[in-house]
Amino acid sequence: MAVQLDALIVGAGFGGTYQLHKLRSAGYNVKLIDSALDFGGVWHWNCYPGVRVDSPIPMYEFSLPELWTNWTWKERFPSGQELQDYFAYVADKLDLRKDAIFGEWVSSAVFDQGEGRWVVETDKGSVFKVRYLLLNVGSSTTKYVPPFKGLDAFKGQLIIPSRWKKGTDLSGRKIAIIGTGPTGLQLIQEMGKIAKELVVFQRTPSLALPLGQVSFSGKDQSHPKSKYPEIFDGRNHSYGGFDYNFLPKGTFDDTPEQRRAVYEELWKQGDFKYWLATYHDMLFDKAANKEAYDFWCEKTRARIHDPRARDLLAPLVQPYSFGCKRVPLEQGYYEVFNQANVHLVDLHATPIEVITETGIKTPEKEWEFDAIIMATGYNAVIGSLISIDIRGPSGESISEKWKDGMTTFLGMATKGFPNMFFTYGPQAPTVC
Repeated sequence: MAVQLDALIVGAGFGGTYQLHKLRSAGYNVKLIDSALDFGGVWHWNCYPGVRVDSPIPMYEFSLPELWTNWTWKERFPSGQELQDYFAYVADKLDLRKDAIFGEWVSSAVFDQGEGRWVVETDKGSVFKVRYLLLNVGSSTTKYVPPFKGLDAFKGQLIIPSRWKKGTDLSGRKIAIIGTGPTGLQLIQEMGKIAKELVVFQRTPSLALPLGQVSFSGKDQSHPKSKYPEIFDGRNHSYGGFDYNFLPKGTFDDTPEQRRAVYEELWKQGDFKYWLATYHDMLFDKAANKEAYDFWCEKTRARIHDPRARDLLAPLVQPYSFGCKRVPLEQGYYEVFNQANVHLVDLHATPIEVITETGIKTPEKEWEFDAIIMATGYNAVIGSLISIDIRGPSGESISEKWKDGMTTFLGMATKGFPNMFFTYGPQAPTVC
């Protein structure tokens, strides 16, 4: 028998957790469902070595006073484990688990025109009939592995970071990491410490910034709790959604000496400030962007000893507009390539030809590995949505509707799928 609800929330990350609290408080008959075994969303799954959020607290936490008043963080940029602990605290504090269903994956959702409700089914056979279908499935949760030739032939460990198994130990092993996005950077920093040999396969360099980590002791937090309401309100008036904004002047309004002093101060503070608290024209003027890149390049190249690695990781010729691709934050990433056990492969010069039983073959050589880590990203933005067989009154699926391009209303709904809303979805300002 189907469970009748006002609303079903799919996904137990920040969005879904907040919706469950708000809708339940407003008197709706609502349940939350997730294939994971607890709250956390992406932070339930992300448990690979070195994983941490790159947005600082208190930006990256709920603004409900009943949650932040007595919670204290250990670090300015919390680890994955601390975020799991935080979600457990939130669930207990708001008594959310009684209305959460875990360990079931939503496989289909079909709109019943006659009843005006969504019929939602899971892989465990559960059925729900709901007025509102609220999808909080995230933009970076569905894995993407390029179709490398011979991928199934590899006899060693093939590891997807977002499905890392706790207890996995790669100490003293020969490790390949394919991909140098934020996840790749965090893993490279950790694997470089323990690998017998680490080979990084890079297609495009990441223009990473210093994290600027700070450890806290008890009530010694980044900001006084009395400032929290003001800080949370400030997020609504910031270009990046943080507690800072662009400077009220352009790059070339300052002299070269003044400009360097501004860059040095932003660099010293860490965080995304060199990206999003700099001159207001940095992202919008080519010459201004090059000024920012040149300073980044100077700072970064000074940390890399090998000339070849220096040119690949921080090329003198700007590879793309600074800040127009995701900017990762790092803690000693560039110094990893100064180690004798670490090698860098340029996939433009020597692309991967085939995955073999024992490793990876490029035109240059065949590398042998015990483990290959696929830090190749996600089927981002719509991957999690189209992985569910969602069909509106016409019978058309969401994947069919969007096969030639996405169309949404305000990045939270789409025509032909009534009473279905998605958070952090396509064309929403929340997705970078």
